[in-house]
Amino acid sequence: MSGAELPPGEPASGGLPPGESRSAGPSGPEGQPGPAVPSGPADSSAPAGPAAPEAEHHPGYDEFDDLDDLDEVLADRPGSRYAGARRIVIHAPYGNINTGSVRGGQRVENIGAAAGPGGRPVEAHEGPISALEILAAQSGFAEPAWFSAALSELATGVLFLFGEPGTGRRTAALNLLSRRTGGSMGLRALDSDVDLSTWRPTHTGTRGYLVHGLLPHHPLGPAVLANLRRLLGDADACMVIVLPDDPELVRGLARDLHVSPVRCVPPPPRAVFDALFTTAVPDRAERARLLGRLEPGLLDDVLAAELVPAQVVELVAAVREEGEDGPDAAGLRDRLSFGAEEAAPDLVKGLREDPDGLAFLLATCVFEGLDHRIVQEEAERLLAVADGRLDSVLRDGGADGDQGPAPRRDTPRPNPRFVFRRSLDELMRKVGARSGPREIRTGSRYGYAVEPVRFTRHRQGEAVLKHVWRQYGQLPGLLTDWLNAVSGREPELAEPVGRVMGMAAGWGGGRRALRHIRELADSERPTSRTIAAHALGMAAEDPVLAGEVKYRLRDWSRSTSWRLRWTVAYACRTDFGISRPELALGLLRGAYRGRDGEEYTVDRTVRHSLLALFAAGAPEAVFTCLAAWADRDEDGAELALGTLPLLLRRPLWFRENLLTVGENTARIVELVRRALNDDTFSDAMRGALLTWFRIATGDETERAAVETLVTVLAQEMRYGELGLFVEMDREGSADLAGRHIARYALDDWRNGVSPRSGSSYPDGRTR
Repeated sequence: MSGAELPPGEPASGGLPPGESRSAGPSGPEGQPGPAVPSGPADSSAPAGPAAPEAEHHPGYDEFDDLDDLDEVLADRPGSRYAGARRIVIHAPYGNINTGSVRGGQRVENIGAAAGPGGRPVEAHEGPISALEILAAQSGFAEPAWFSAALSELATGVLFLFGEPGTGRRTAALNLLSRRTGGSMGLRALDSDVDLSTWRPTHTGTRGYLVHGLLPHHPLGPAVLANLRRLLGDADACMVIVLPDDPELVRGLARDLHVSPVRCVPPPPRAVFDALFTTAVPDRAERARLLGRLEPGLLDDVLAAELVPAQVVELVAAVREEGEDGPDAAGLRDRLSFGAEEAAPDLVKGLREDPDGLAFLLATCVFEGLDHRIVQEEAERLLAVADGRLDSVLRDGGADGDQGPAPRRDTPRPNPRFVFRRSLDELMRKVGARSGPREIRTGSRYGYAVEPVRFTRHRQGEAVLKHVWRQYGQLPGLLTDWLNAVSGREPELAEPVGRVMGMAAGWGGGRRALRHIRELADSERPTSRTIAAHALGMAAEDPVLAGEVKYRLRDWSRSTSWRLRWTVAYACRTDFGISRPELALGLLRGAYRGRDGEEYTVDRTVRHSLLALFAAGAPEAVFTCLAAWADRDEDGAELALGTLPLLLRRPLWFRENLLTVGENTARIVELVRRALNDDTFSDAMRGALLTWFRIATGDETERAAVETLVTVLAQEMRYGELGLFVEMDREGSADLAGRHIARYALDDWRNGVSPRSGSSYPDGRTR
């Protein structure tokens, strides 16, 4: 605008008079009516149906209330129950916040959004491999004897590395790629369904590729391999293809392609332990103290077994984490997962005559790590669903009150209605589980105490479930009926149930492997859809199923069913989507159909999945897509502008790109302008910016980024920028980042001075 277009003291059409702020028009997704869905492991699904009024309660979704309140504070709109409140909001899931003076050092550990507390880090299966994962693979790596030979084979451009799960194939592959590329962090993962005959290296700066298996319908021939090597050579890159230990597959590759596949044989367990333990405990005296707690010869005895690296990692953790006196021999062995496969048949066999024990065993397998009350309730529900199917024998006939001429030959089954069947301690002793020490966990609004049930042997639950699923033909149907009806009132149950159903897809196999997941994905119940999303991510861990999972998700993202598209959107915030950010972004855009009616729930899930991807290591990709979508069509612009206030809750990436002026700087300013001047999203955008500006007040680097943004926004003031500057001018804190720039811009506007006059603000920035 110019001075002629806007006389002093009078706003342009749609602008704001001095001293007044704009009230929101139609409700927007953030800071307006409708709750926001948090990202990360604590998320659940959104309620079905159209957008509800602000005060409406959604039964079963109280976990969203804390972010609803945060949205209101961010928007700070008139009419909000927080109107007029000036407060600093710190939203830091799994964060350490220090508000006092600190002497010495502080250690902060970031946990990925999808991993959850105590969960494993997410490994990239499609897309860039994070520097953290590469460094973690290098940390404590014990170089095996075949490493040099594998490096020589990798010099040809392509290496085939095969071995059993748990032998460290991925860790070795990342070390090979890093060593071959001179320590480059430009590594990328490719999923097993990639067709290498049509694949091209398209990402500049990528020096190494890790492929997770080969599928039969994409065979490699000599010509394909030669072309692949040529393409990699032109890109100054190399590739490691990780394969299962399949002798027929390996022989076929060696015979047909004239290559030398390398078997991943882990180093001796003692060498792996020494390398990992030295990295985990750098201080020599502390290592000696920890090892000195062990019984003489115990460590050598345990390491004498043929442990794979994954089991040695568990051993290192056990030696470090046990109490002051250290682990005893039985406790140390019980904590390790080796032997779980062998123990599963005997564990089930010992409970064949015991329906209570079998039910509790299966419930512990599925819900290991949750509170013992939940495990016991689910075991009892399984007994009811089984209706006698967990009994080893049946009655000979007749009702309970029958008085036949001869006594029954068989022992009658225990009465399932008898409430004192077994005590909790007895059941846990029977199945080899224990109730852990009391833990305090946090919900959306409050903390609560749990005593988690865990097997004494690591991964025992998975081993038992796999055994019974494959060996007992009628049991899969029973377990599916039981798990499909899991309580919708307990959102924390969705992830373990989904994990089991995803693993079961691989245990069963065949063309119908995902059929039971498809039914859940289109369910009316949000909990069932959440289970389906987690199940798809778990199923994709199987290289054979990964291609089918992606095919199904692409198909569902184009479906007319909003429930299927909701499931697709939710799956993109799980490990599956976070490890494949480019695929996830395409699925999210395909699933989005606007915000009207039932699509409102899909809209919220899509936006918060975008936030999860942004926070989990793909901010560049997410923002690039938002900028492209905003210019493509109306739905794309709506999605981009509605997501931007959410992303500003993680301002680090924006700060870096505003300080180092580059390609993204102009995109950031343009999207911020569009959101500020959009009636639907202006309140949410203004609230998110003000929250950032308050946080930046005490940080010089953050303040510099904010002032850069405010200075550029002042160059062209429409009603959106004007409303933001009025709010900044009214801010109670005189030290608000960028406030002095906003005040000078408002003075110019009131005096009719053109913002393009070329004069400078007191800090030297051009107006």
